[in-house]
Amino acid sequence: MNCEVALILEHKYEQLQQMSDDPMNQVSQVFEKSLQYVKRFSRYKNPDAVRQLCVLGNLCPETVEEAIAMVPSIKQRIVLDMQTKGRAHDDDAIERMLND
Repeated sequence: MNCEVALILEHKYEQLQQMSDDPMNQVSQVFEKSLQYVKRFSRYKNPDAVRQLCVLGNLCPETVEEAIAMVPSIKQRIVLDMQTKGRAHDDDAIERMLND
């Protein structure tokens, strides 16, 4: 996922910036363009949300129960969405997310 790659590249970019005294640690144009690309097309910025999405994306749970067992905080995230965005909290919301 672009969001996961963005987090990894941003971390590497910060490391390279800290070691910028060494000319061998300069950031290449390909690296910079890759970072710009994944940042542009990365929908999720929260590292916790990215981790949750990647776990679900990699393991592909088939049911809501499996998804909640793999990522228990997903149920809490749906509740928070309900409070801040007016979404209904139920297993159907998680089911729709899994089917997307």
